[in-house]
Amino acid sequence: MAVDALAARARAAGRVDGDAWVAEAALGGGPVLLVKPLTFMNASGGPVARVLAAHGGSPSDLVVLVDDVALELGTLRLRERGSHGGHNGLRSLVETLGTEEIVRVRIGVRRGELPEDLAEYVLADFLPDEVLVVQEAVGLAADAVVSLLEEGPAAAMNRFNARRL
Repeated sequence: MAVDALAARARAAGRVDGDAWVAEAALGGGPVLLVKPLTFMNASGGPVARVLAAHGGSPSDLVVLVDDVALELGTLRLRERGSHGGHNGLRSLVETLGTEEIVRVRIGVRRGELPEDLAEYVLADFLPDEVLVVQEAVGLAADAVVSLLEEGPAAAMNRFNARRL
């Protein structure tokens, strides 16, 4: 949803390119490529690596947005690097790209106690009373990406980390 929000802000139209949705956009003072893998999350490293290679990019060019059950709903956390922390999408990226030096914006989606079946949990629709918080978090995550692009990771982390709606 945050990538869609960024595309809408930039009025960027996307297209399906193999196993990824891709849109060229102008954000944060320069051209960016918005990418959403169309694979299962735990296989997202492949499409990202392919798009990076096709455009002459490297992992240091990435800003990855992920939902995260380790954070409460509406909480953001930006990091310049780190392990996948058990997140299967980040695990796929780290393993495929061969580095933990990937800037990421983690968007909290935990609502109370976690069930044993996390896949069903993260794929479930948000409850009506959560929708407003989700919409605000999506907008804030998009703001964080623009801040990362314009001001760099340190300034963006100071501004957005652990911010809770």
